[in-house]
Amino acid sequence: MTMNPFQPIGRALLNLFAVIGRISTFAGSGMMHAVRPPYYPRIVLRQMVDIGFYSLPVVGLTAVFAGMVLALQSYTGFSRFSAEGAIANVVVLSITRELGPVLAGLMVAGRIGASLAAEIGTMRVTEQIDALTTLSTNPMKYLVAPRLIAGLTMFPILVLIADIIGVFGGYIVAVYKLGFNGANYMQKTMDFLTFEDVQSGLVKAAVFGFIVALMGCYHGYNSKGGAQGVGMATTNAVVSSCILILCSDYVLTEMFFSK
Repeated sequence: MTMNPFQPIGRALLNLFAVIGRISTFAGSGMMHAVRPPYYPRIVLRQMVDIGFYSLPVVGLTAVFAGMVLALQSYTGFSRFSAEGAIANVVVLSITRELGPVLAGLMVAGRIGASLAAEIGTMRVTEQIDALTTLSTNPMKYLVAPRLIAGLTMFPILVLIADIIGVFGGYIVAVYKLGFNGANYMQKTMDFLTFEDVQSGLVKAAVFGFIVALMGCYHGYNSKGGAQGVGMATTNAVVSSCILILCSDYVLTEMFFSK
């Protein structure tokens, strides 16, 4: 018997659509429980602190060095065309539109996505989630909804702080290493920056935060197979978060800036 060459392709596409359907259903259920009572404000606040406050060091370090490297590399390239004056414009535009949201999303995905998947996955394999159901507590409302709310609300704040720190990193290199005038550098930065640039970055941040929280919760909630299953869920959460962040970044950029 001759194997149909299109059979593996069809099977892969069907599996892909099945996964997309399961994730969409999970996300819809989580958001539905997030807007319906009862609410758990203490859990939401705790997740906000964990996602937002405790992620500030890694996001801040990433942003400041990204701004510094961007200013240094821009000077290296623009000096060949005597266009050093555009460094401030390039730094603020790149940080607010792309590097701030994307780098913050990728760094927090490695920290929060793995943490969420490991925490919820451990609860799944040790039957703590089943115990919540037995105690008449909806696991989606108690575990998933607070984390989705925290990711959706705290990521824009993180990215806004990352934007400020990243621009400051570029300012440090431009003024103290490359010899730019500090007042002129800041004036060019403020003149070139528009509300649309900051707004697009914050919208991306909200989407990335939802993606990270969703992937961490989804893979942890559906983990199985003991410790090995929790490890696989953690890996899948981080990898899928990073891939979806990069894919959605292009889609959002196309929506905001395509002509």
